[in-house]
Amino acid sequence: MKPVKVGICGLGTVGGGTFNVLKRNAEEIARRAGRGIEVAQIAARRPNPKCETGATPITADIFEVANNPEIDIVIELIGGYTLARELVLKAIENGKHVVTANKALIAVHGNEIFAKAREKGVMVAFEAAVAGGIPVIKAIREGLAANRINWLAGIINGTGNFILTEMREKGRAFEDVLKEAQALGYAEADPTFDVEGIDAAHKLTILASIAFGIPLQFDKAYTEGISKLTSADVNYAEALGYRIKHLGVARRTDSGFELRVHPTLIPADRLIANVNGVMNAVMVNGDAAGSTLYYGAGAGMEATASAVVADVVDVVRALTTDPENHVPHLAFQPDSLSDHPILPIESCESAYYLRIQAKDHPGVLAQVATILSERGINIESIMQKEVEEQDGLVPMILVTHRVVEARVNDAIAALEALEDVVGSVVRIRVEQLN
Repeated sequence: MKPVKVGICGLGTVGGGTFNVLKRNAEEIARRAGRGIEVAQIAARRPNPKCETGATPITADIFEVANNPEIDIVIELIGGYTLARELVLKAIENGKHVVTANKALIAVHGNEIFAKAREKGVMVAFEAAVAGGIPVIKAIREGLAANRINWLAGIINGTGNFILTEMREKGRAFEDVLKEAQALGYAEADPTFDVEGIDAAHKLTILASIAFGIPLQFDKAYTEGISKLTSADVNYAEALGYRIKHLGVARRTDSGFELRVHPTLIPADRLIANVNGVMNAVMVNGDAAGSTLYYGAGAGMEATASAVVADVVDVVRALTTDPENHVPHLAFQPDSLSDHPILPIESCESAYYLRIQAKDHPGVLAQVATILSERGINIESIMQKEVEEQDGLVPMILVTHRVVEARVNDAIAALEALEDVVGSVVRIRVEQLN
């Protein structure tokens, strides 16, 4: 049978890894796919020294690949929003299938791209867009297809997880660890996407759509970063039996779906709380399977390439099937997507860690308890530390029961208005994940 011809656009870390895996494992991949897969063309601005492309034709023009009549599958690995969108839509317009690792592209433009793909009868595969080499999209979309997914929670940005691991294990400050992460290549020169939760929100948007059967709605995801976390809060959390992780949480409720990325206290005995360094993990809770955990490398040359090539194999396997019978892009049939709303963060429900810096005066704790009680906020645990020598203030740390966030906002405003409370109240959400 004639080999399937693919074109790789982008020969950076993931593109080079994809070429190497396709070449090195060509025989094994052909046995799985049922026919050979050949890289017929590469679009790259510069060569990759870790990738021996040999006689494979190379162009600097990505659209040359999208317009090449010999190409069956275009692999988009250039990243970004605008040019990648144009490339993918052009490939689809030309009747080519697309494989991409671009989470930003799918989270922001996926609805448009999938509609165009359905119109043209082609497939768009994007396993590598979330959690690198972990096949979590396939697990939710196909492996858990019998389940009504209740919630999912994930450590889906390795840079943030590396920083928090170093802060906890070595007592280092955020800024210090961030510099090391940049030196090691884990974080970009501008680390905003990683440390402020934008990268994780792209990925969470995709996971939530597949889990709940809702359109992609990145603009409604709540994001909060880790740049303001201190070693003190990491240590206090540990003393209370928790670990802080930068978590993406998507949850089904009666009134809508929660879609949020923020620092989160997780009980230290949960498996996901013990995912350290640059590793990723996603926990999914379904009504039939219960809770399942998917763990592995969230990035890297060949870990991500593994997911890209797996998508190529899936596309090749499905080339002869009726387009109407392809696995739906977002797991549910396009005309069956839910219009249940994404809830604003004020309507989301969680438990909370609150740290209050108070003057060493009698009665302050009673005032704090009264403010919380008046707003229907119950305290699960409380820890009051010794007076801090440098400023004479007493740190009070409380963990509340689950409550709607709007009530906590109101309580924090009242606490910060107290004469004996100094500065802002630190608030970190708590998830039990049980």
